Amino acid sequence: MHHTAVLPRSFLYVPADRPELFAKACNGPADALIFDLEDAVPLGRKDEARRALRDWLAANPTSRQQIWVRINQASIMADLQAVVSPGLTGIMQAKCSPAVLLEATAALTDLERSRGLEPIGIIGLVEDARSLQALDSMATNPRLVTFAIGEVDLMADLRMARTLAAEPALDSIRARFVIACAAAGLRPPLAPTSTAIRELDAFEQSSQKMLNLGFRSRTAIHPAQLTVIHAVFSPSLAELAAARDVIDRFDLAGGGVALDVAGRMIDAAVVRGAQETLSRTAQRND
Repeated sequence: MHHTAVLPRSFLYVPADRPELFAKACNGPADALIFDLEDAVPLGRKDEARRALRDWLAANPTSRQQIWVRINQASIMADLQAVVSPGLTGIMQAKCSPAVLLEATAALTDLERSRGLEPIGIIGLVEDARSLQALDSMATNPRLVTFAIGEVDLMADLRMARTLAAEPALDSIRARFVIACAAAGLRPPLAPTSTAIRELDAFEQSSQKMLNLGFRSRTAIHPAQLTVIHAVFSPSLAELAAARDVIDRFDLAGGGVALDVAGRMIDAAVVRGAQETLSRTAQRND
C-alpha cells in the first residue's frame, strides 16, 4: 500500500490549540498543512486542541491543501480518535520508532474500519539514534509514505553540536534518509524544519542543499519561509523545458543513440531524472 503520489513542496505547521489560525492557514500559500498536536501544544491543552481540531475537520471535509496531523507517541489512540476523518490526508507520527509505527498502524486500521474510510498514510518523524538505525525496517511498513527528520532532537540524542565542523556528518545522516526512502520505493523525505524565520538567505541556502541531497519537500514553522521553499523546490521553466527535450530526443531515437542539446548521451537513467523533474510540477496546490 505504499503511497506513490508526489508530495507537496511545503508543509506548514499550525498549532492545533490555535483554532483562530486554521482558516488563515487554509487561505495561505502552503501546499500542505500539519496541524500539530505534539510539541506546539502544552500538555494541559492537549484535550482542548483535540476537540478544536476534531470540530474543524468535521466542518471542513475537503480542502485544496493536503491536511496532515502530527500526533504524540504517548497518546496515539486519543489523537487518532479525534482526527481520523474524511478530511484527513495523513498522519505525521512524532518520535517514530518500529514499535510506535506498529501501534499507529494498528490504531489507524481499527478506526478506518469502524468509520468506513480509505487507508491513511503515515510520515514517520525520526528523532533518536535507535530509530535512525531502524530506518530500513520501518520503511517496509505499507502505510509509510516517507520519513521526516526531527533534526534538533536527533542531534541532541547523538550529542552533535550544530557547527560548521559537524555539517558533513549531519549531511551523511540526511543522506541516509534519502537512501532509505529510495531503496524502499517511498516518496523523498521531508527536509528538516529550520528556525531561520528572518534569516531567509540562510534558509534559502540550506533549502538548496536539501534539494541537492535528494529532498523534494520541506516543513515550515512560519509563512515567511514558504516563498523560499516554493522557489527552491519547484523546477524552473528552463529545467522543465530541458527535461521535456531529453524525453523527446530519447523517444525520437527509438532505442538508438540519443544526445542532449550539449551532445551528451541520453540513457535510461537520464530519462528517469527528466521524468522526475516533470513529475514535480504536481507538487503545488495552485
